[in-house]
Formats: sequence, structure tokens, C-alpha cells
Amino acid sequence: MGIAEDDVERVRAAQPISAVISNYVALRRTGRNHVGLCPFHAEKTGSFNVRDETGRYKCFGCGASGDVFTFIQEDMLRDCGLSFTNSRGRLQDSFRARVMFPIFKENDDPVAFGGRVLPGSNDPAKYKNSAESTIYAKSKTLYGLNWAKSDVVKADEIVVCEGYTDVIGFHRAGLTRAVATCGTALTEDHVRLMKRFAKKVVLAFDADAAGQGAAARFYEWEQKIGVDVSVARMQGGKDPGEMADTDPQGLLDAVTNAQPFMKFRIERTVAAGDLNSNEGKASVGNAVVAVISEHPNADVRLLYAGELEQRLGLQRGSLAARVERRGGSRPLVTLSDVVTNVGQRAPDSAEIVMLALMCTKLDEVLAITSEEVFSDEAQRGAFRALKASGGNLNAALREADPDARAVLEIVGVADATGDAMKEGINLLRAAVRRELTRRMTDTSPEVIQRDRRIKQLSDQLTDRNVADSVASELLAWLYDVSLMSEA
Repeated sequence: MGIAEDDVERVRAAQPISAVISNYVALRRTGRNHVGLCPFHAEKTGSFNVRDETGRYKCFGCGASGDVFTFIQEDMLRDCGLSFTNSRGRLQDSFRARVMFPIFKENDDPVAFGGRVLPGSNDPAKYKNSAESTIYAKSKTLYGLNWAKSDVVKADEIVVCEGYTDVIGFHRAGLTRAVATCGTALTEDHVRLMKRFAKKVVLAFDADAAGQGAAARFYEWEQKIGVDVSVARMQGGKDPGEMADTDPQGLLDAVTNAQPFMKFRIERTVAAGDLNSNEGKASVGNAVVAVISEHPNADVRLLYAGELEQRLGLQRGSLAARVERRGGSRPLVTLSDVVTNVGQRAPDSAEIVMLALMCTKLDEVLAITSEEVFSDEAQRGAFRALKASGGNLNAALREADPDARAVLEIVGVADATGDAMKEGINLLRAAVRRELTRRMTDTSPEVIQRDRRIKQLSDQLTDRNVADSVASELLAWLYDVSLMSEA
């Protein structure tokens, strides 16, 4: 039922529109109007006009106009990440030309949105999610868990996909215990959340693509959290959404026949080799030794080595000895090894200073910074923890993972008296330079043109009159690029 028009008018007439807008914009009386700098675009001269008699506002710079409800709505749209001010100073839909997927917590509370590009779109970012907030952290949220949890508990198994449409595909095929990450790699927080409902975790994506760092994480999580990680092999390299259309039974069979993560990696390694010659078998043996030696459990290593010796026709104990020389002589690679050694980081580094400023100037920092500007996952984890805690260091320390906590301990003794805007601009420019350097090998005309535009925007950050709007566009670009990298 809609709100009665009489009630709307009563609210509209309760206060002059200038009294409401002056809470957001400094206004001065000029004749019968109030005039100020437009909040919807960067400008130096006051083009924003407000008239109490009509209850309307109008900017003659960017064209923004409306009544008190429009003003509050547009401000709220920006605050919650559904819109942003583009390079022309116009309010733009953050999810324009995308299919929208509401994201819920496991208790059915809606916390964010995800958007997938429509067919024919030129947008390089396939998926886009709401910005993180006090109620939404990508590293702790699983799309579809609110619908899947009942079936997950019954089966003691949860299936993890890459995208929202993959989850829908599993549901269409009749398997309702599927979830997806929200545009990020699988994290320890995700795994801990899943362990609350099931012990068995089935990965329905290319689990081997991220290499040794990902393998180390999976093995560590199996030991530390107590989950069993296996992999569902999709026939023909198709994703679950596609298989739901072409082979729904094959999709279900892939989950039923999921292999332990180590076995999956071994089978992929063997399949890529040549078993028709002795030389090929020897080469496969060398490759398999490297894979098996990554596992932290000595018994598991020896059992797999024994199986492969028989399969390759090698002398009994030969692979096992090589595996133990390689795997047994070095400690397990853990998350702490994969992430930069944060304990060595100086307390006056730009990243640490910016994190320290979040404890005293949170709103200023969030206006110019996002997690994508930080150079390693431990710093990004510290940023997320501080953001979720509202800048409360002690609360962030309680919630952060071990690597992020190590960063936060340094933050606790760092200088937090700097200029948030200045520090943020320096950090943002460094992140942009880092990403542009990484993309130099892509010589497509579209990328070159886009990157040239990004470089120009980065140079404009030193102009504080436009820094806010420029920073918003650069942060949106870094976010989109991060999604592309994870896709």
C-alpha cells in the first residue's frame, strides 16, 4: 500500500526545503533563493539554487533538480552505493544495464546487491557488487546461503560456485545446497561460515587455477577448520549455469562424484601428460611429486605416492622418497607465508598511516579510499575489519583474521594525525600506477584509451576542488578491475 498523498504533503511542508538541504550544503540567501555549491557535482561557483516558496532545488551546472524527497533519496543512493557521481558530475546508477541479484545474510536479512552485465554489454566487469558497509563484507558473505542452509545441514555438504547464475543453475537442476562468493576469492571467513552448517565443501569452479597459494589455503583450512574439500569436475569446461541448460543430470553427477582436492590435482596433472612412453611417464612423475609434496599430512603424501608408483610402473618407494625429500623437509606453506610478512612493515608506511587514520577520521578516509588501494590481502583484511567496526580498533582486532590482526597491531602504535585527504590521494595514485603498470601488456585500443583516461584522472587528484568526484571514479575503476582479475 502506498503512502497517502496528504501524509506526503504534511511531511513536505513540515520544514522549509532550505532547512533540510543546509544540513548537507552551506547555503547563503540571495534574493528569494538560497544558493550554494552543488552537492551532486564538483564546482567552484555556486550554481545550486533552493527556493522555499516552491519547495524545489535546481543546479544550473549539472541540471540536478527536485524536491526535498528527491534530494534525500539521491543522497541516500550515493551513501548506500546504488549510485555515484560520474565524471560529468551526474548521478549515475551503479548497476546500470545489469540483472540485479539481492544478497542476503544467512538469517535472511538483505545486505547488498549484485549485478551481472546484460548480453551485448561492452562493460568488461561481468559482475559488480555493492560496496562493503557495516552490514556487508564480501569476505564473510555467501550468496544463496539463506536458501541453501536447510539442505546443506541435511546433506552435511555445501557446494561453492563462482557466480549467482551458477547457484540458480544448481537450483534448476534440483540441487539446492549451492552458494557463491560475492566477487571475491574464497576466504577463511567463508570456510568458517560454511563449517557452521556442513563439514564437506565441494568446489564447483576451477579450483586449481589460482596455483600453489590457493592449494596451501585449502590444505590449511582442512586441518585448522576441520572441513573436507573436494572438487566437482564440470564436463567440457562448462559452468554450472550452462550445464543446467544442456546436461542437468551431468551437473548433479559432477557433485556426486566430486574428488578430494589432492586427488583432483593429481588427476589433472596426469591427464595433461603422456603415458604412452617411458619419457612421458617420468615427466608425469616429476610433476606429480611437486603436487603431492604440497600436502601437509605425511600419511596422505605416502598413500598418494604409492598409488602413482603402481600406476606409472615405477619402483616401489621411489616416488615416496622423492616426495618426502621435497615435502617433508619444509614446513607447510600457510596463509601467513602466502601473504606479505606484515610484521616487518614500518608504522609510518602510507598504508599503515591510512589505516590508523580510520580510527580517528573514518568518514574522511572512506570518502577517498577502498580496500582495492591496498597492496596485499593482510592490509585489505585490516581495512575491512576497521570499516566493519566503525573505526574501533579493539573491535576490529577481535574480528580480524591472524594476518590482518598483525597489521592492526602495527596500526595501534602508528601516527594517526595526518591529513586523510592527502594520505588517501597518495595511496590512491600509487594503486592506480600499480594497476596501470600491470596492464601495460594489454595493447587493445579500448584498454589503451580507457587507461589513458584513468591516468588523466589520477593527475587531477591534486586539485582538491575535484578530488572527491575523481577519487570516486578511480575507486570504481579499481573495484571493476579487481573483479576482472578474480573472474
